[in-house]
Parts: sequence; structure tokens; C-alpha cells
Amino acid sequence: MSPEKPPARALVLPVAAVVAATAAFQAGAALAKGLFPALGPQGTVALRVLLGALMLAAIVRPWRRWPRDAPRAPILVLGAATAGATLFFYLAIGRVPQGVAIALQFLGPLAVAVAGSRRALDLVWTALAAAGVWGLVGAGAADGAGLDLLGVAWALAAAACWAAYIVWGRAASAAYGAATPAIALAIAAVIVTPVGAAHAGAALLRPELLPLAALVALVSTAIPFTLEMYALPRMPARTFAVLTSLEPAWGALFGLLLLSEVLGPPQLAGVAAVIAAAAGAAISSAPRRQPPPPN
Repeated sequence: MSPEKPPARALVLPVAAVVAATAAFQAGAALAKGLFPALGPQGTVALRVLLGALMLAAIVRPWRRWPRDAPRAPILVLGAATAGATLFFYLAIGRVPQGVAIALQFLGPLAVAVAGSRRALDLVWTALAAAGVWGLVGAGAADGAGLDLLGVAWALAAAACWAAYIVWGRAASAAYGAATPAIALAIAAVIVTPVGAAHAGAALLRPELLPLAALVALVSTAIPFTLEMYALPRMPARTFAVLTSLEPAWGALFGLLLLSEVLGPPQLAGVAAVIAAAAGAAISSAPRRQPPPPN
């Protein structure tokens, strides 16, 4: 067996780690909705990102890896994209089912994967994603059972921010290395904390909310980050990208189990189509590391 290719059994734990990380992201988002009545999406995002940034700082200690003369623009844009993706996603799940929101958000990385391509196969993935969006958004519009359009708009805004996160994440990672996620999340905290404070005010300081907020930050940030940092060096980047495309399925599952959000057959078909399009684009694209989702 070639030394460059690890045996299949060596991938079992890394694959399990990535699957658990994607599940943790969506479980954390579902738990976060428990804070919406007291804090709203804006206040919830502020508390979750702030606590998550503190947790990541304690884990990564980015000040020990701070590069000299590194460009500031990539990390600042990455931090802003992280803030936007997280805030818009939470605003979306306040209005549409979580499985629908994360499927729509996945259009961002899918657009990056096929942007500028003229290959027929990439056109197939684009058409499949478009069919998925119709199943998610348009299928119930004719009979008045369609989704909240503002929620859809927030999810699409999150998709745009996730696309920017991927594009700028490559440049930021090249300059800041392993410290990149912790620095970007700290910048995001600086951006979203005033927004959350303006919306929720003194409710952000209510001590009875801190345990759930800390749990959300732990499940949404510290646990998946640790699992992905374990898995990434131990598996092909393409495998990682395909596994992360399962996240809409986790969103639909945790939306059902924790929030009693039931998707109809067209929406379930839409989620499946987006998953298939994202996985297909990842498999057929040039091998490269896909940054984890910022939400």
C-alpha cells in the first residue's frame, strides 16, 4: 500500500469527526432558537459569537502565532463575512425552517465551486441546485403556503457572505495560518456585539441566559472547530468537502427533533437536491480545502 494513501480504517475517526462537527453546527443553531424569545436573533448571535470567540481564543491562543507584516484586508473581510453569515443565518431561522435556511445558505459555497466554469457537469449541479431552490421556496407559492420571503432573503444574504468567507478565507489562511478562525471570529464579535446590544439591550447580561448561550457557543464553535482541526490533516480535502455537504440534512433533522419543524415533501426534495448538487460539485471540482461554515 502506498504510504501517501492512508488505509481505509485510518479514515474512520476523521470521517466520524467531520460528521459530528457538521451535526454540532446545526444542533447549536437549533438550541440557539431557545434564546430568541428573550434576545431575538441579533442578541443571540452577539452572545454566541462573543462567547465562541473567547472559547476559540483560549483553545488556539492566536497571539502566539501572530505573523509579522501580514496583510490586514483579508482577515478583516473574513471577519466581516463571518459576522454577516452568522447574523443573516440566525435572522433566517427566525422566519423559515432551519433545514430550508441552511440549504439556501449552501448556495454560497456551491456558487464558488462552479463560478466561471463552462463544464457541462457543473451546469448539471447548477440546474440541480436551482431545482432544489424551487422545491424549497417556490413549490408552495401558488397555493399561498410559501415561505416567509424575508426569511428567504436573509438566508440568501447568508449564502453570499459564506461565498465571501470562502474566497477571502484562502487569502487569510495563507497569511495567518491556524490562528485564522480565532482572529476572524474575534473580528466578527466586534461587529455583531453592538448590533445585538442595540436590539436586546440589558437582556444580554441576564445571568439565567448565560448557561444556554455558553452551550450554544460550545456546540456551535468550540466542539466543531476542534473536531475539524483534528480531521482536516488526516483526510483528502475533497472528502471533507463532500462530508460537509450533509449539513442541510442535519439542519432538517435537528429542526424536526428540537424545534418540531416539519418539512413537506417538496422541501425535503429541495434539501436533498441541494445536498446532491453541493456534493457533486465538491467531487468533480479540483481538490482543495473547503473552509468550514461560519454559522
